[in-house]
Amino acid sequence: MHPRVCLHQVAFMAESTAAFVDFCCSIGVQHCTLVTPKLEQPRELETARKALAETGVKPGCINHPFAMRPDLESDSGGATKGLLQAIDMAADMGAPSIYLVTGGRGALSWEQAADRFAELIAPCLEAAQQKGVALLVENASALNVDIHIAHTLPDTTRLARAAGIGVCIDIQPCWMEAGLKENMAEAMPLTGLVQVSDYVLGDRTAPNRAVPGDGAVPLERIIGDILNLGYAGLFDLELVGPRIEQEGAQAASKRAADYLSNLLTKLGA
Repeated sequence: MHPRVCLHQVAFMAESTAAFVDFCCSIGVQHCTLVTPKLEQPRELETARKALAETGVKPGCINHPFAMRPDLESDSGGATKGLLQAIDMAADMGAPSIYLVTGGRGALSWEQAADRFAELIAPCLEAAQQKGVALLVENASALNVDIHIAHTLPDTTRLARAAGIGVCIDIQPCWMEAGLKENMAEAMPLTGLVQVSDYVLGDRTAPNRAVPGDGAVPLERIIGDILNLGYAGLFDLELVGPRIEQEGAQAASKRAADYLSNLLTKLGA
């Protein structure tokens, strides 16, 4: 398995974190993305830490929902407190980064919501830097407008700069954007993680990601461009939705990891 393949926990939320880490090890995946809502459950952090130590699988990133309860407009500091706790968790586990959804905007304009996001993030910047944990914000489908404000890659880059943090490029929501290569070049100096999945034309439910190679996303071209732009980090397989559930998380993840590993090898990563 290519060492830059990473597998996201989202498809395995019904299983323990330890079982997910064991599965990553069994298929040769050396890195995983873990999620704080799962790690916050009783005994999950303890058993996850043990599984990581026993298998040698490394946490490539932590996914943390920010200002989702209730939203950016109404948050009174709970999002900041939660992120500080996530930073401690990431540092304790040796995860190099945390990627965020922003929380919804409430009745705020985009610009007001971006300012509020930056305001809530600001108290966390020094703690993250001191503990060696990079903070990233991802681009996410506009169907996630209830929990996120950054949907196009240019908007995500703009938001990251305003907040003083980095970018997680999720290929699936932005592969169809005009000027994609230019947008990725603009984001690249800030990019700490790239997420990979596919999309089958005609799918109307959300989320509905497909195993790479099963859909219409020109992954070879896009990942080739990302590598040529100098990206040297992990490629995180984020698989979720009916297609993954129908096939089964383990079978779909194994196919996805093999496809991505072979593609990265082909592209000379």
